[in-house]
Amino acid sequence: MLDDKRILLIISGGIAAYKSLALIRLLREHGANVRCVLTSSAEKFVTPLSVAALSEDRVYGELFSLTEESEIGHIQLSRDADLVVVAPATANILAKMAHGIADDLATTLLLATDKDVLVAPAMNVRMWQHVATQENIATLHARKITFSGPIEGNMACGEYGLGKMIEPHQIYQEIRRYFSTSGPLTGRRAIVTSGPTYEAIDPVRYIGNRSSGKQGHAIAAALSAMGADTVLVTGPTNQADPYGVEIVRIESALEMHNAVLNSLPADIAVCAAAVADWRILNAADRKIKKTNHSQPPHIELIENPDILQELSGVGDKRPRLLVGFAAETEQIVKNALKKRANKGCDWIVANNVSPPSGAFGGDNNIIHLITDTGTEDWPEMDKTEIANRLVKRIADYFSNTSHAAC
Repeated sequence: MLDDKRILLIISGGIAAYKSLALIRLLREHGANVRCVLTSSAEKFVTPLSVAALSEDRVYGELFSLTEESEIGHIQLSRDADLVVVAPATANILAKMAHGIADDLATTLLLATDKDVLVAPAMNVRMWQHVATQENIATLHARKITFSGPIEGNMACGEYGLGKMIEPHQIYQEIRRYFSTSGPLTGRRAIVTSGPTYEAIDPVRYIGNRSSGKQGHAIAAALSAMGADTVLVTGPTNQADPYGVEIVRIESALEMHNAVLNSLPADIAVCAAAVADWRILNAADRKIKKTNHSQPPHIELIENPDILQELSGVGDKRPRLLVGFAAETEQIVKNALKKRANKGCDWIVANNVSPPSGAFGGDNNIIHLITDTGTEDWPEMDKTEIANRLVKRIADYFSNTSHAAC
């Protein structure tokens, strides 16, 4: 997918620098040539030797190297790449980028490059929220710098919040999407649902579920990387927005239902969201107060619309390939087969979400892909691997049929 693409990876000084090693490995495994630049602070977290071993190239760090500068090395480095990636991008390097400061090799390259730049921020939540950082980010957005993340999470300093760098596989997906101008799904339109839905009881409380959105977001990223024009309709999650994907944020099942129907027509629909089956009939518009000796409030439920089933019956707007998900806790395949028949979808991805499996919220999953040709039992894989394998099957489906694009 990235055969012979030249990536200039700038690693700045933050604890997330260790993730850059996994990113280098991913890029190399998929055919990219990776040339790395370490700031002096980055060398406190990762060594030039480890970076060189993984990238299979020399590592750059000194601006005033006679060997490099005899050929104006910093200019050459900045122009040789197909894409410049800064991961992690600290508050410090973002500030220097915004203000045109070039006081080391990394920032000189960034000022001298004529190539697109993708940054993966990583910093303390207070630093991310600081007005100076936000103004710098706004400046860089205006200059068409692409931001990948950050996301919410636990930080090395012990705090929790927005500022955590996204995972290497997510950065890889965004890089892959950047280069996918003529992928096998180019000209196709895809809709993906992801995450949970929240059904309001009152303005404070809701009924929800444990879906993290990891699988749905990974599928949207993989579809986009294959060239599909992708819309991601997502409930509340902490997942980073996939690069190049149109994001529609919702909370309730009704909002997801309307967003999906408004996104039609589409060639592909993958319903990976964990949509609530029921909602509150008469949600309170004010917080329900508990008083002394009061009884629990009576909550009456009403069925939500079945998005998957409705998509199968929208006539000429029906997606040419409709893929559902079956989250089961018992008789996984048997129940999924019934669901495929009842919903009228083409494929069902079945998985076990009972607590020991860790499927809800975990990084790995074990799935069973059910199609009209039978059931495939896939081994346990990372959700990104599952997404890539599923989307490859989708691409094969369209290459082997005469289905026209939307």
